[in-house]
Amino acid sequence: MTTEIYTNRPAAGIALVIIGIIAISINDMLVKWLSADYPLHEIIAIRSFIGLALILAFLRFDGGLTSLRTRTPVIHILRGLCIVMANLSFYAAVAVMPLAQVTALFFVAPLFITLLSVFLLKEAVSAASIVAVCVGFLGVMVMQRPWGSGETDTPTLVFFLPIMAAFLYALTQTLTRKLGLTTRASAMAVYTQSIFLIICASMFLVAGDGRFAANTTNESLLFIVKPWIVPPTEDLLILALLGVLSAVTVFTLTQSYRLAKAAIIAPFEYIGMPLAILLGWLVFGEWPTIEVWIGCALIIGAGLYVLAHQKAKPRPRPKVST
Repeated sequence: MTTEIYTNRPAAGIALVIIGIIAISINDMLVKWLSADYPLHEIIAIRSFIGLALILAFLRFDGGLTSLRTRTPVIHILRGLCIVMANLSFYAAVAVMPLAQVTALFFVAPLFITLLSVFLLKEAVSAASIVAVCVGFLGVMVMQRPWGSGETDTPTLVFFLPIMAAFLYALTQTLTRKLGLTTRASAMAVYTQSIFLIICASMFLVAGDGRFAANTTNESLLFIVKPWIVPPTEDLLILALLGVLSAVTVFTLTQSYRLAKAAIIAPFEYIGMPLAILLGWLVFGEWPTIEVWIGCALIIGAGLYVLAHQKAKPRPRPKVST
């Protein structure tokens, strides 16, 4: 017997995505805090190990180990690789750019999700919503400040890292919606954390001794190839917290895209913008420029417009096939 796990519960999906975005915002701040001393793959490896342990413990109450069986292993691997590459791209930018600016650039992701939901999931999105998506992209361009690119020492390529992370994240969540018809959120979280660990272990074998760091001057690349170090007790506590936040983030965001349409869930990810601005100011003393404020207003406004103009449709009943 095969059970098709399909639900249309937008309120629950929205609540979960809000919890997930709060968790990931704190996570991003802590990764930036640790980036001066630790390589990215060490941070993610420890975070994923703790997160995987917590998710496996929770799995006992959510279908057990049998829920890990899948008929679509290739899609799970593709989804896991997308989210790993999205993380690497995003955090490589976080290491050298203000947190609010990176987050703002990354928030092209919900716009990508809305578009991908049309082409890959065949979900209906109104013409007005497409116009709102275009306005959101305009907001991203304003925050990018292309007319002032020569005024910064940050390499141009770094500015594109959050955009690449955004597209990969959008593809991840679109695949989540597709897999969510037959796979539990906790099972997808296990696959994701496992792929994180495999990739980080591979990076440790290749670059964990710091062999590539000596001749590296690019700060984003240096964050990836630094040598591993043994964390002191106070940093272990931060890394443990990252593991908890990772488990919460992976489960809640995965579950949210199983419970509701991608085009409905995506706009609520915009709450990460004010959170990033607040945390960047409180922790790192980073205050956004006027362009960032204008861009945030355009993107948040576009997201709210998309949400308000989604056409109401009858909720399909859960299906069980034998």
